[in-house]
Amino acid sequence: MATVITNDGLHTGEQFGHRGATDRFDICAHAYLVAEGHPAPDVFFTDQAASMALLEASEAAMQALRSLSASITDYEVPDTDGRPDVIEHVFNWTATPGIGQTSPPSIDEIVGRLIRASNQAALDGFPHQRPAA
Repeated sequence: MATVITNDGLHTGEQFGHRGATDRFDICAHAYLVAEGHPAPDVFFTDQAASMALLEASEAAMQALRSLSASITDYEVPDTDGRPDVIEHVFNWTATPGIGQTSPPSIDEIVGRLIRASNQAALDGFPHQRPAA
């Protein structure tokens, strides 16, 4: 995923993808595309609810997003209304400035976090987080 984002960039706008000369995807769509290994479904460009359903159905993509979420914060991100907030948590981390920051993380910061999360998951397996307060 880090290599794909380094090469292709990161979409941080509406929907999970943006059509253009080169299609661009947000970090959650990248997790799905890398995990599932096939072309982007059209819903990534047009339908957020259907995109969420695809992401949630991909255990490999969700595991990648949970690992990344665990590397961003030390508490488990709770589900809301049966939907994993980890998707929103990871997307918002890439698209909005953090507390005390004036801009979102750079591509280099995002890629670095991805590599660290991947390395940690390889060492420890699935992330261990404390329950949300």
